[in-house]
Amino acid sequence: EDSKGQAEQVFFDFDASPIKDQYTLGYDWNGNKAVHWNLAEKGKMLTAMDGAYELEGGDSGGTEVTYRLAVDISIPMIGMLKRKAEKVIIDNALKGLKKRVESLA
Repeated sequence: EDSKGQAEQVFFDFDASPIKDQYTLGYDWNGNKAVHWNLAEKGKMLTAMDGAYELEGGDSGGTEVTYRLAVDISIPMIGMLKRKAEKVIIDNALKGLKKRVESLA
């Protein structure tokens, strides 16, 4: 953790079919405006991951969230399975964000 209690590195034990892996992400925080992450320690399947949440004030007083994610895995997969794996990763990340935001409301 940094001096503000924000994670700098987090270990993940990820199990969401078709992906099961363990890896560590490194985080870079920009105050309350953004968090960027990348793969600090590769897993058996996951060879690259770069992502970010970027927050901006919306016109109606809400907050607009931009989510970016790039992932690469070590084994070749047919397109349909790779898209499913990407969808699982994105869905889990967005569910985690929603849960966190609702816990702060």
